[in-house]
Amino acid sequence: MFESTFSETTRRDWTDDGGAGGDADATTRIATVGCGNYARSVSIPAMERGEYAAPTVVVSGDPEKRARLADEFDVTAIGYDEYDAGVASDEYDAVYVATPNRLHLPHVETAAGHGKHVICEKPLEATVERAERLVAACDDAGVRLMTAYRMQTDPVMRRLREFVAAGGIGDLQRASGDFTFPVLGGDAGPDQWRLDGRLAGGGALYDVGVYPLNTARFLAGDDPVAVSATTRSPDPAFDGVDQHVDFRVEFGAASGAGDGDADDIDGAGPVDGGGWVGNFSASFSGHPNTSLELLGSDGRIAVRSAFQPGADREVTVETSEGTVELADAGADETVEEFDYFAHAVATGGDIEPDGSDGLVDMRALAAAQESARTGGRVEL
Repeated sequence: MFESTFSETTRRDWTDDGGAGGDADATTRIATVGCGNYARSVSIPAMERGEYAAPTVVVSGDPEKRARLADEFDVTAIGYDEYDAGVASDEYDAVYVATPNRLHLPHVETAAGHGKHVICEKPLEATVERAERLVAACDDAGVRLMTAYRMQTDPVMRRLREFVAAGGIGDLQRASGDFTFPVLGGDAGPDQWRLDGRLAGGGALYDVGVYPLNTARFLAGDDPVAVSATTRSPDPAFDGVDQHVDFRVEFGAASGAGDGDADDIDGAGPVDGGGWVGNFSASFSGHPNTSLELLGSDGRIAVRSAFQPGADREVTVETSEGTVELADAGADETVEEFDYFAHAVATGGDIEPDGSDGLVDMRALAAAQESARTGGRVEL
């Protein structure tokens, strides 16, 4: 099982069947709405490096930034009023929304109104109610929606999911994960949207806590049933948001082997035999760290450098068959993310991290906030 699972850590399984139809060689042209540092330095360059995605339009409220982006990426640059009015809408097929969380809804509604497909950064919005309206807008307009869970497109994570689904570590018993991101590091100061609770919806929980939560869910093929959490914000700079969060997520059943076919991911999922628990943490200060571990009845998976964009994953898999250690494996998951989305749009293929997937996490994050306020366990 080791050899078959980990010998293809760059394989794009989502292109194996050429998609559900259409031209798999077609290019999906993407407009980027919101041009902060992450979009400029990570997302748009990833589109340029991909096979199926192409950046063609950028939307920014800063005229100087528009000029720089137009020159750097050879794209059409417009303002938000022009985007709302449909200017340059014939130059893109889909929209990547990368604005602060509470602005996702209006920008997605605009894209849906123009008949454009959407890939929206996570979490989907600042509140569950607004996220539900966002998903409904795309459903009503008949456009595709992908929640931008780039880790779900990382080939290493996809091979690990196949391994877990095939019973590689037996019944899952617990998971743990951490994402510590010093948000005030470098030149960054306190005047940023991530520290504005209304714009962000939450602090470390919303911004980086969603990574270990969603990635563990993805690997296990399971959804949460209850959440309990505590938050701390000892630094006055984080008065409006959680600086640190620790949250315990209960899942309804242990993920296991199913029929034992590692390729049958659609049929993989929870089996009878009790639940498992995820213990996750996230911080806006401290030494940078991203890690994820899954412990099963018959093995263990540990991933270091688990969530940084473009990082070389360090993976250790231990079972009775032996130990496998992978380093410098996989591919740039941000390139994979946009190619996955663009390929699905062009071919009519499935989008697994869709709006419904994003809503599962929104409800879990809201439950964590409620638990932190009340001190109780919140059922979902």
